[in-house]
Amino acid sequence: MTIRLGLAGTGRIGTSHAETLKTLPGVGGVVVADADVERARTTATKLGVEFAPDIETLLGSDIAGLVITTATDSHPELITKAVDRGIPVFCEKPVAADIAGTLEVIRRVENATVPVQIGFQRRFDTGYRAARAAVRSGELGWLHTLRATTLDPAPPPAEYIPRSGGLFRDCGVHDFDIIRWVTGREVEEVFVLGANRGEQFFVDAGDVDTAAVVLRMDDGALATVSLGRYNGAGYDVRLEVLGSKGNAVVGLDDRAPLRSVEPDYPASPYPAYPGFMERFRRAYTEELSVFVSVARGDIENPCGPADALEAFYIAEACELSRRERRPVAVAEVRN
Repeated sequence: MTIRLGLAGTGRIGTSHAETLKTLPGVGGVVVADADVERARTTATKLGVEFAPDIETLLGSDIAGLVITTATDSHPELITKAVDRGIPVFCEKPVAADIAGTLEVIRRVENATVPVQIGFQRRFDTGYRAARAAVRSGELGWLHTLRATTLDPAPPPAEYIPRSGGLFRDCGVHDFDIIRWVTGREVEEVFVLGANRGEQFFVDAGDVDTAAVVLRMDDGALATVSLGRYNGAGYDVRLEVLGSKGNAVVGLDDRAPLRSVEPDYPASPYPAYPGFMERFRRAYTEELSVFVSVARGDIENPCGPADALEAFYIAEACELSRRERRPVAVAEVRN
């Protein structure tokens, strides 16, 4: 059985998702819409998919699932509209722009008969899955240290930053989610320092372009997360999981933007990843393939709004710690 899917939002990631969706087994058609009608029409023509002039038409076009890649402030309305019509949803993170909005969406959909899958693509990356398996099997022993890195090669456009939610909610939230997912543990406390070494627009938006995050897990393990917008060597996303018996490293491949200055260590002949779309292309494909199965009712939802909320709590605690320059218990932002 094949299903038709709708996609709202034809920006960069939305267009990429539409292109992926139309090739997936089990998908019999894709319909796209966007607040920018001409952009949606152009995308549909380019990709050879269907076009809807607005969201209401999209939702009424006999779709069996909706993929949401629009701006964050539109997510709550689109999620609830689709769920109210009995349409399964895949929504790129975050669920909403803040904790209150996320809690409201969870309240609205908690008794829904259809799933809402939130997009944390690192959960579908083969490296992170292998690290999780190594932790769960016990082969690493007990964990004492985790080191996560998300460094962009260049900052987003200036106009994006004021509505991004800030470095921790926009960028670091992926690290917070994957640390929880790989370890199976919760974050109890955070301490953060932030800095601005680049463009003034980060300062103007009350944001930072660089941050060092320390997390204390509920079993006593420590995790560090390095975040930055100016890693000129390339897109650098890694996770080191260190245990009493061994370790696992994600993202240490020939395209990682790392250069050893040891004289006997040869440089990689491969170019560094230029951005997240290239680094996680296979993970995005797997994530959407899973959503097709979720929408068809073949498997359980692997990542619901409650998972997104937990990562958001950590990001919120990080922002508070950064502003007030003090350790913050995650429980503090829950209340």
